[in-house]
Amino acid sequence: MNHSLGMAIETLVAILLMLTIVYCVTLNKRLTRLKADEHSLKAVIGELITATEIAERAIGGLKLAVRDVNENLGSQLAAATQMSEQLYKQLGEADNVVRRLSKIAVAARPVTNPETVAVSAAKPSSAKAVAAAAEAFSERRRSNGIAA
Repeated sequence: MNHSLGMAIETLVAILLMLTIVYCVTLNKRLTRLKADEHSLKAVIGELITATEIAERAIGGLKLAVRDVNENLGSQLAAATQMSEQLYKQLGEADNVVRRLSKIAVAARPVTNPETVAVSAAKPSSAKAVAAAAEAFSERRRSNGIAA
């Protein structure tokens, strides 16, 4: 009995050793795959870091571009506002000049109808028309040199 019990124990140990060897081979394959996955994961992480750095640089460039565009548009908007104000002032001056010229034209009109002789006495004479023209010219020269 001792001999068969020893043989059974030895057989059991041999089976357990074979199971251990099979498990070790399986574990070795899994570790090999894990190391391969680790290398590919490191490569993916490296690519991700590179892509992140590129994106950060691109975002920085976009921020600079937005700042430049904002400054450009701000200065252009200020220039347009200033130009609009200048045009508004010039339109006012032009309106004044047109009113003065119409006064001069009305004053300088010759009287051709005898019925309007009574009305022409109320209108300024040609000397008055020349004086009005001279006054309009001097006012135009005084108003910042803006000519119509």
